[in-house]
Amino acid sequence: MWYMESGFKTYQKYLDSLRENPHLNTVSDSELNNLLQLGSAEEWPKKTCIIDCKRALYKFHIIISGRLKIYKTNGSNNRHLTLFMLRKGDMFDVLSLLDNQEHHVYYETLDELKVLCIPIVNMKTWIDKNPGFTQNLLTYLTKQIRTLENYVIDVSLEDTSTRLAKLLLNHSNKKSNTIDGISDLSHDELAGMIGTTRAVVNRQLQHLREEGIIDITRKHITINNIEALIKITESNK
Repeated sequence: MWYMESGFKTYQKYLDSLRENPHLNTVSDSELNNLLQLGSAEEWPKKTCIIDCKRALYKFHIIISGRLKIYKTNGSNNRHLTLFMLRKGDMFDVLSLLDNQEHHVYYETLDELKVLCIPIVNMKTWIDKNPGFTQNLLTYLTKQIRTLENYVIDVSLEDTSTRLAKLLLNHSNKKSNTIDGISDLSHDELAGMIGTTRAVVNRQLQHLREEGIIDITRKHITINNIEALIKITESNK
């Protein structure tokens, strides 16, 4: 961890990342600089688990690079449920920032993660000086709520083949027909994203491959028939 000081290469990299962040598009350059100087840069190694739920009570985080999984787990049956997969530009924990309550979730880095960490008290002061950011923050929170709503509906009402097809479509690159962002994840991780088990995901992926709908190589999934995937998602409507 190190505090941000202007003039350093890391400082410029973080500043550029904040400038590109759509959630900060109402903020002036001078205020972005102020935000940087309130925080510190941290790098978390890949596969680092953070289970201290109190951390978000005193730190607010903006992801500069890498992916972070937010999840819940059941120790008795070793099942886990992935609530969000955060990437560059995402922020956490917005709930703790707004309600000052402990958020009982866990975090795990899927890549080496670079984050800007800002003390909560400093972040709240900065927000007061930048009211335009408040609307962006609420829009961001609304998007997360809708994501959770859709997740609950799918897990409750859709079968696993439909949920897997939706997951692949939501991360599909229409130009290359590849799966972006999750293609390198283990079947256990994919299972956590759709509320099932690794064995079920493995069986469903093999079925899609046998049907010629996808191709699977090491850490790479390609969609051969996107219309067939769409048909699966519409079959239960």
